Amino acid sequence: MRLQDKVALVTGAAQGLGRAIATAMAQDGADVVICDIQEQKLHDVAREIEALGRRCLPVVCDVSSPTEVASMFATAAERFGTVHILVNNAAKVPTRPADEERRNKHYAYVTTPMPRQAVGVTSSLTEDDWLRWWDVNANGVFYCTQEALKYMVPQQYGRIINISSVAGISTASMHSPGYSASKAAVASLTKTVALDVAGAGVYVNAIACGGVLTPPFEEYLEHASDEQRQNLYQMIPAGRLGRPEEYASLAVYLATENHYLVGQVISPNGGVVI
Repeated sequence: MRLQDKVALVTGAAQGLGRAIATAMAQDGADVVICDIQEQKLHDVAREIEALGRRCLPVVCDVSSPTEVASMFATAAERFGTVHILVNNAAKVPTRPADEERRNKHYAYVTTPMPRQAVGVTSSLTEDDWLRWWDVNANGVFYCTQEALKYMVPQQYGRIINISSVAGISTASMHSPGYSASKAAVASLTKTVALDVAGAGVYVNAIACGGVLTPPFEEYLEHASDEQRQNLYQMIPAGRLGRPEEYASLAVYLATENHYLVGQVISPNGGVVI
């Protein structure tokens, strides 16, 4: 029970990776604050955590709103006294039909012999395609981090784990430049904040996830052709997507006191980036 007597706040915890991380934190002894905009799924996760014998506070919160974020942390502090661990997981991911079309074009281009040419991704983007990532993926991380530090710095202890992506450190998601850029911002913010607050006992690190078998990816695979699925797996040396539980175990480790990691961007990705 490495997280006994600790309070963890996990954003985007209603499903997928956030759900796995929140549950893993509870299994390792933490009481957990979970937030999302999907209220019913959020309460389902809260019941799972309480069944493990841990306390859980579900909060409906849009992390792109600094007002809602401040209210969430105040509610968490009122219930548990403080917050020791923050996992900035909430994010938008490429799931629109146009996103899938660009993704399939990208996978085919890098895995199938064909003449070299411009793929046409960047030139096809609209202003919305570019801007829609930033409020949640980048601004939300900043707002939550800023609120968390109000508790962590005075208590001289904290752990912040930012969920970035292999897309932010490579060309693995060339099909979505806006998403990739927002996740690169998370990786960069991780390093600058880490340098700022490490002296106060607050360690900030990031996980640059490879492909995660979450509901959006499961839906993509369900509708993809055999060729499109083959193209995806061909890009991953491990030959499969990562399971949420595999990433969650790393998040738990970064939440503990048993490491010397500060400002690191760690990328479990099945060998996509080595």
